[in-house]
This record gives sequence, C-alpha cells and structure tokens, in this order.
Amino acid sequence: MALRFEVLGRFNRARAAQLTLPHFVCQTPLFMPVGTQGTIKGLATDQLEEIGCQIILGNTYHLALRPTSELIDELGGLHKFMNWPRALLTDSGGFQMSPVDGKPMLLTPEESIQIQNRIGADIIMALDDVVKTTITGPRIEEAMYRTLRWIDRCIAAHKRPHDQNLFGIVQGGLDPVLRDICVRGLVDRNLPGYAIGGLAGGEDKDSFWRVVAQCTATLPEDKPRYVMGVGYPLDIVVCSALGADMYDCVYPTRTARFGTALVPEGVLKLKHRAMAEDTRPIDPTCACMVCKNYTRAYIHSLVTKDSKGSQLLSFHNLYYMMQLSRNLHSSIVQGKFPEFVCNFLQKMFPKGDIPEWVCNAMEVAEIDISSCCAPFRYIQATKVQSNLNEDEIQAV
Repeated sequence: MALRFEVLGRFNRARAAQLTLPHFVCQTPLFMPVGTQGTIKGLATDQLEEIGCQIILGNTYHLALRPTSELIDELGGLHKFMNWPRALLTDSGGFQMSPVDGKPMLLTPEESIQIQNRIGADIIMALDDVVKTTITGPRIEEAMYRTLRWIDRCIAAHKRPHDQNLFGIVQGGLDPVLRDICVRGLVDRNLPGYAIGGLAGGEDKDSFWRVVAQCTATLPEDKPRYVMGVGYPLDIVVCSALGADMYDCVYPTRTARFGTALVPEGVLKLKHRAMAEDTRPIDPTCACMVCKNYTRAYIHSLVTKDSKGSQLLSFHNLYYMMQLSRNLHSSIVQGKFPEFVCNFLQKMFPKGDIPEWVCNAMEVAEIDISSCCAPFRYIQATKVQSNLNEDEIQAV
C-alpha cells in the first residue's frame, strides 16, 4: 500500500490523523476541493498551496474525454500536467457521466481503473453502482451487490498498487442491513481506505447522519474514512464527530460563483443590495488574502458581473474550508474538540435553535452541546436563524 494512516488524537469517535500519501503528508479531518478537469476554476495551483489545500479531486470520466488519459500519461501524469505537487484523488467516473459529444461510452470497472492508473492520482476510487437515496426497493440491493462484485474486478485490474491507493465505496442506500453487508464485504478485501457513498443525494438529514454513524462504527480504525459529496461545514463537523476523516464537494466554489461567501454564521450573500456600501471585509475574523484586502462593497460590484468576483469568493471559501479542517484537527489533538464543536454551533445558531438531527448525532458522538442549546428548542430544517439581517446572511 502507498498509504500510511496514523491516528494522532481522539475524542470518542472523532479522530485526528496523519495521512501519508505518495505526493503529500496530509492532516485529517480534511476537505478536498473538486477540480473536475484538473483545475479549480479561477485559482492557480500556487494559490491552492497558499490556502493549505492538501488533496484535489479530479473526475476520471471528464479527464478521459478531454484531454484524454493517454495524453496525461504521456505528459507525466496529472500531477505534472496541472503543476500540482501535492496529493490527488480521482473518482471512478461513473457518477458524473454526461457525454459532451453524444458518443456512447462503456465504462467498466476495468476501464475505470486503467484510466485512473494512467492519470496517476494518489487515491483512486472503485467503480460502484450509485443509486439515489430517495429510491427504495430491490434496486438498492441490486446496486449494493453489484458494487461488491465490481470491487473484485477493480482490484484485479489495478496495476499500480504500490503507487496508487484503491478505495472501496460502501453502498446500500438507507438500509442498515445492506450497508452492513457492504461494509463487511469491503473490509474483507483489506483495502487501503474506504468511502461512504450514495449520500448527499436528497435524503433527510436524520437518515444521513445515521448512515455515516453506522459505517464509521464498523470500518477499520486504522484506515481513512471518506464521506463522498459532503461539503457543508455543518455536515463536516457532524461527520467528523462521528469518526469520518475526508470530504469533497463542489459547494464552496460553486456557491462562490453565485456570489455567496462562507462565514461562521452561515453564508453571506454578496449580491444583496445591502452589501453595496458595506466597507467591512467578508469576515472580520478571517485571515485570508481576500478579507485582508477587499471590502464587501467591492466584491458586491463584481459578483456575477466580473470573473474576479467569483475568483475572490472561491479563494475565501476554500480558505474557510481549509481553516475549518485545520481547526478540527488541532482541537482533537489538543483535547478541545467538544469546546470547538460548541463554539462552532453557537456562532451558527446564536439563538440555540440547533437542528434536532445535529443534537441526535452529537448525543451518539458523546459530545455535550447543552450549553449552546436553547432549552426545548429544536428545529428539523437546516436553515439557521442569525443575529444578522436575514436578507444578508443565511445558513445552509
């Protein structure tokens, strides 16, 4: 295996670790920005290093179409092609298949792994059968067993196990029996790491956290656990409390392109007319280059009109996510994780109206958040009531 995973600190289920990969030594919990075709839109690789990005995610299917995995291989692999010295992860390509030229393409487990071997990422994902969690019935069971059959084909096709780490993906929808079967089947294959897939697809939050909690409780203690497609800060804090280590999502950069910034209270909408004369930084507590040098009013004048607006917000949002990752790691190592969680929740929910699903998850994680909860006040929705103007700021 081209991977070493060393747990440096724990608080009940939560753990902070050092993840050593061929191209970088990472600290977990960590968030991975999505660079579908070998780029984070609007940002150069040196900027990504500056904000502390550790792993970038690339999309196997899109890279195979353009510029092609053969060309990437000829030019020395994706690291060299995109001038990125740190770690890379490629997904299997099956989830985002959307032809650009109308030509049919058969993506088998063998083909997915061959493409990923040519691309050369530190972590490669097995091809799985993904079904939305809103679907029920026999299709979920079919997809789970197909995923288990395909993992053996992926393992057999993997030609670079000493350079690249193949992660399996736990499927099974919201069915705890199917999830358990899939976890046990994947663990039996003794893979370098494991992902929890099929979530963040429309299921209710209470079901979401329960699947994460079930899987993290069963997956090996000495292997990384990756919750796929998760990018909301609140979700990352909850999943980390439940024992997950890695996350990815387009959310921070996609929401930036719509003029929205991540802040401790939730999100700040820079398009709102109230921002037009606001001379404050996006977040007065943020140390990023954007918050040090630009006002809300300036960014308001750019968003959705000039590409610089989305570039500045993308930089800020990814800095926020990297700082969140660093804070999660350090708070666990220093034995201050419960305090960090309470402080995070108090800023996001100043009235104490923390969603019930978060309260339930924290109870399982054995983190006492009573000090930041208003007595007998819980809400099901994920919308945050803030002490700031509701038109200016809202939580996800």
